Amino acid sequence: MSSRLKTLAAQELCLRDSWLYRILPSVKHKPFTLVPCGNLTENWNEVEPDPNQLRWLPFTVPKSTEKKVDFVAGLHTICGAGDTKSRNGIAIHVYTCNSSMIDRCFNNSDGDFLIVPQQGEILITTEFGKMKVEPNEICVIQQGMRFSVDVFGETRGYILEVYGSHFELPDLGPIGANGLANPRDFLCPVAWYEDRKVATGYTIINKYQGKLFACQQDFSPFNVVAWHGNYTPYKYNLKNFMVINCVAFDHADPSIFTVLTAKTTRPGVAIADFVIFPPRWGVADHTFRPPYYHRNCMSEFMGLIHGHYEAKEEGFQPGGASLHSIMTPHGPDADCFEKNTTAELKPERVAEGTMAFMFESSFSMAVTKWGLQTCQKLDKSYYQCWEPLCSHFNPNWKPSKK
Repeated sequence: MSSRLKTLAAQELCLRDSWLYRILPSVKHKPFTLVPCGNLTENWNEVEPDPNQLRWLPFTVPKSTEKKVDFVAGLHTICGAGDTKSRNGIAIHVYTCNSSMIDRCFNNSDGDFLIVPQQGEILITTEFGKMKVEPNEICVIQQGMRFSVDVFGETRGYILEVYGSHFELPDLGPIGANGLANPRDFLCPVAWYEDRKVATGYTIINKYQGKLFACQQDFSPFNVVAWHGNYTPYKYNLKNFMVINCVAFDHADPSIFTVLTAKTTRPGVAIADFVIFPPRWGVADHTFRPPYYHRNCMSEFMGLIHGHYEAKEEGFQPGGASLHSIMTPHGPDADCFEKNTTAELKPERVAEGTMAFMFESSFSMAVTKWGLQTCQKLDKSYYQCWEPLCSHFNPNWKPSKK
């Protein structure tokens, strides 16, 4: 099914391209025509901006007994910023579907898709071969690559789309040669092809400048007999992430949990980072161990693949999401604060059986009308999880003498 991906470090130092040996060239198709986009959009001005802390309950997956919905029909844009025409921006989508794509495929001319399955495995057929991607794995389909998605039941997941940059491994700096997501653990497909005529027509769906277009051809686009190069789709299992964490006191920045990054032209500033919060040891002394309360210059969109996120064990559910926008304060809920303020500081496993993630961006993202209204999953009581917080300040307190 998969072979080892060429190291991402090598890709960063050279031209990214691939040479595909096709039975028929992809130029053999009828003209593209505009088709409805559904809930896929890059209109960031549909509704007024909302600086509040936002949280969504698990997004509804359509029942196969009620309506057949495939991957493309099940794409819904939650938030984003920027512009596909100027090749600078980001969009965050959720996919909810129950049917495989039959005699149709999708390609994104605008940017890269980083796909995070949450419920149900997906089998992705690409021009380079096939990849099965399960929850707790991710895959990246880079700009322009055609792919089709097979599902095996009611399926849900998240997508981070970036325009104008490709995902790569973060710079490790003082960490050195090894750590975080290691290049050896990324996999790409081996060549697979079908020499198949489609008399009824094969549909190519093209996302171009934020719109969807479709064309017809009479053969399968997955007719690549062999390929070579370093511009490929790839997948990664999150269990292979080599966690680095504080072993003395205080907090390290969550950037130490970065799996992939899409850089801007400004050093140290990302269009988007893909960050995970995997199972790990917590051993910091004299420290409030959960994430601290903060405001920052990044937008933070979080999702939960499975388990219970340690900073909000109630309310933040698998298949749901949250968005904390630029300079919007956020942090652990009141229950988490009280429990961890009084807990004995001893070595303990954190996030066991859990995988939460974050799409973090330097863009100030706007939420779509679907995200705020149409999906009907916005948790309007979210702010109440901080209401019980109270002051523990005592101006007369002094540390005990030992």
